[in-house]
Amino acid sequence: MARETSVVTPQRFEQGFKHGDYMAQIKVNKARFEGFYNDFKVRPEDARAIQTLARKPNGPAKMLVLGEDWCGDVVRGLPTLARLAEATRLDMRIFPRDQHLDIMNEFLNKGRYQSIPVAVFYTKDHRYLCHWIEKPEAAIKETAEIEAAIKKEKPNLTEQEFALERRARSASRGTAWQQATVQEIREALTKAVG
Repeated sequence: MARETSVVTPQRFEQGFKHGDYMAQIKVNKARFEGFYNDFKVRPEDARAIQTLARKPNGPAKMLVLGEDWCGDVVRGLPTLARLAEATRLDMRIFPRDQHLDIMNEFLNKGRYQSIPVAVFYTKDHRYLCHWIEKPEAAIKETAEIEAAIKKEKPNLTEQEFALERRARSASRGTAWQQATVQEIREALTKAVG
C-alpha cells in the first residue's frame, strides 16, 4: 500500500515519460505494444463513468504507471492504460520500474512482489486515490487454467517452449483481459471517489 508520505511528489510525477516518449525509447516488444494499443478501444460507457468521477473535486486527474518493456503483462497492460488515459483525459506518466524501485516499493503486490504494470491514480492536487496491479482477476484465473492444460498435455516442454505455448494459447484472450483491466480500474476509482 502507498506510504502516507510518498516518494512520488507532484514534481516527481512530472518527470515520468508521456506515452509517446516512452514508446520512442523502448528496446523490446515495440510491435506487440503497438498491436495491443491499435487493437483496443475503451468502451464509451467506461470512459463516461470515469470522466464523471474525474469532474468531482476528489476525482482522478493523474495516473502514474510503472512498467518495463520486457514484461508480457506490461506489453498488454500499458497500451490499455494509455487508451484509458486518452479516453478519460487523465494525465498519464510512465516510469521504468527498474530505475524507480523506490516508487515500486510503495506499490508491492501483496506487500512483497514487484509485479508490473502498476497504475496509481491521484487527484488534481496529487492526493492518492487507489492503485491497480499487474493483470485483472480474469487473466489470473484463465492463465492458471491454460498453464494446467499445457502441463497435462505436454509435460516435457522446456521452460522456453512452455512460455511460447502459454503465449500462443492466451493470445486470443488479450482484448478481453484489456477490457477486464478497464472494468477493475473503473470499480476501484468508483469506490475511492465515492
